[in-house]
Amino acid sequence: MAKEKNGKIKLYGFNNLTKSLSFNIYDVCYTKNDDERKRYIEYIDEQYNSERLTKILTDVTEMIGANVLNIAKQDYDPQGASVTILISEEEVPLYVLDPSCNKGILTPTRENIVAHLDKSHVTVHTYPESHPKRDICTFRVDIDVSTCGTISPLNALNYLIKSFDSDIITIDYRVRGFTRDIDGRKHFIDHEIFSIQDYIEEDILRRYDLIDMNVYQSNIFHTKMKVKNLDLSNYLFDIDENSLSEEEKSEILKKLNREMTEIFYGININNV
Repeated sequence: MAKEKNGKIKLYGFNNLTKSLSFNIYDVCYTKNDDERKRYIEYIDEQYNSERLTKILTDVTEMIGANVLNIAKQDYDPQGASVTILISEEEVPLYVLDPSCNKGILTPTRENIVAHLDKSHVTVHTYPESHPKRDICTFRVDIDVSTCGTISPLNALNYLIKSFDSDIITIDYRVRGFTRDIDGRKHFIDHEIFSIQDYIEEDILRRYDLIDMNVYQSNIFHTKMKVKNLDLSNYLFDIDENSLSEEEKSEILKKLNREMTEIFYGININNV
């Protein structure tokens, strides 16, 4: 196998492995009536509007060592937001840059920007949700970071987890395609990985129960995370914890835990 002294593979051509990191992040909150549910969704919608999401994704782009080519962002009515960023591994000279690319510079007169996509991109979509009979609101964020070449989306893993109030996290990582070394040998992955957990900081891991499902032969890695300890005060929206009886607190925690368990395992739990 052709390698340089520093251990890197000497390639024929360029590294065209595609590395994709996908997140589902859930924030769960207790809301006891329609008015509280409405205010919670409005609060979340403002906290995670397209402007803030754009800042998070541009930070991710910088962390993984990529360059912004184009940004498209949109806030939706009644709620939700989306941001898509086209990125490149190397800086693209201005003279070859497509005229439609804005290099991340968003002018006030452009409310909507149409982006084209390539193999390297970062996207986020938000989904605030509630049900009147369950007293629970959920806020879901879907994030995809896809890179082509030597840059790795795993470098932004901890930042993304910390950027949201994450009660439940589902992470998928997959390496696709192959690249060749100078001897013609195919390489279907260019870095060592046994679990996504290997790339998560210890202080984060201690906060969660985790389950792995990995298919090593296909370079597919899957990790699910559920927060361990529920501090009730973190899940009450516009409700004073001291105004609740012990029985009410216990019932709310039961509802919160049920919601998180259903999301974590992907099943509905029958009423008991």
